[in-house]
Amino acid sequence: MRKITADYVYPVSSPMIRNGVVVIDENGKIIDVGQRKDYQESDLEFFSGAIIPGLVNAHCHLELSHMKGVAKTGTGLLPFLSTVVNFRDVDQSQIMEAIKNGDQEMQQDGIVAVGDISNKLDTAATKTKSSIRYYTFVEMFDFMQDALADQIYGGYKEVYDGQADGNGNKKSCVPHAPYTVSKSLYKKINDTNISPATISIHNQETEHEDRLFQEKKGDFLEFYKMFNFSLDAFQPSGKTSIHYAMENMDPGQKTLFVHNTMSSVEDIETAKGWNSNVFWATCPNANLFIENRLPNYKNFLDTNAKVCIGTDSLTSNWQLSIIEEMKTIAKFQSYVDFETLLKWATLNGAEALGFEDEIGSIETGKSPGLVLLENFDPEKGIIDLKNWFRIDQA
Repeated sequence: MRKITADYVYPVSSPMIRNGVVVIDENGKIIDVGQRKDYQESDLEFFSGAIIPGLVNAHCHLELSHMKGVAKTGTGLLPFLSTVVNFRDVDQSQIMEAIKNGDQEMQQDGIVAVGDISNKLDTAATKTKSSIRYYTFVEMFDFMQDALADQIYGGYKEVYDGQADGNGNKKSCVPHAPYTVSKSLYKKINDTNISPATISIHNQETEHEDRLFQEKKGDFLEFYKMFNFSLDAFQPSGKTSIHYAMENMDPGQKTLFVHNTMSSVEDIETAKGWNSNVFWATCPNANLFIENRLPNYKNFLDTNAKVCIGTDSLTSNWQLSIIEEMKTIAKFQSYVDFETLLKWATLNGAEALGFEDEIGSIETGKSPGLVLLENFDPEKGIIDLKNWFRIDQA
């Protein structure tokens, strides 16, 4: 057993402990959590800083890791999506190497679980070998063309069947976004997933998305023309895009709305009324990379929404670090305090992915991984934080 102590221990599920101690066995399972005064000093390993649970990346596209540096920043969502579509296919060995490196980067940054979007089977082998728990979301889209639903579903079902499952990993079929999935494809997705499952969907990432559903106006009309898909049959509802998603998704499953840059208090409250198991993944660095804007986090605090944190992909980010995402939120919307950010980055993400029995908080019986925020000062939060690393593996 190891008895690890630091200036601060943040269990997340209970209040911070000054001069706290975490006792773990040889497999990283937590045996006890207490205070330094209750242990023999000679038995303790001393660290300067704060001990937190392993981090959860609630939204990632690991299979796009090879596209780091390809997309331009600040172009907006639709030019960004065009770049992804037109430049994602390169030599397969390059793709596989980038996937392996991305997984290792997340392990080194103290990430213990990832909600990962997959359109292909490229990441399956890496996930099987990784120490990270993966919830793979096999993402489907037919550009709202009901006539294509059968064909599209059949192709992606093969990807679903081949994805890593078991040994801590999970998977489900999910819709890409409200603006790319027909009612027919939504139904096929719903019929495939067995409860309990988590269903991820990109949501309200740009103002053009809401304009499409409210008025059938905005840049999405040109986007569809670019890919030679007709929107003639589409009729606007006068409501924001999240309403179309809720009308067609299964409220009996956990739902993970992703990005939510434009989500209002009304949108959030409506979703909570639709499904009590709704989670909201924010990817702040990706939002800045693509759209030069962030969600209004006050909307989520005011509604007591269950927020978690993701990185998106290396196509839309400079790194795959949840700590860096926390630092970005703290820099631009500093009213979100550290302990709230920490819950978003750990326990909320674990709950969203259905891993909360094992990870997400420092509690007896769990094996959450332990991360040290070196020389952490709770008065400054994480703005000045330079170093962090896993200490349960040291």
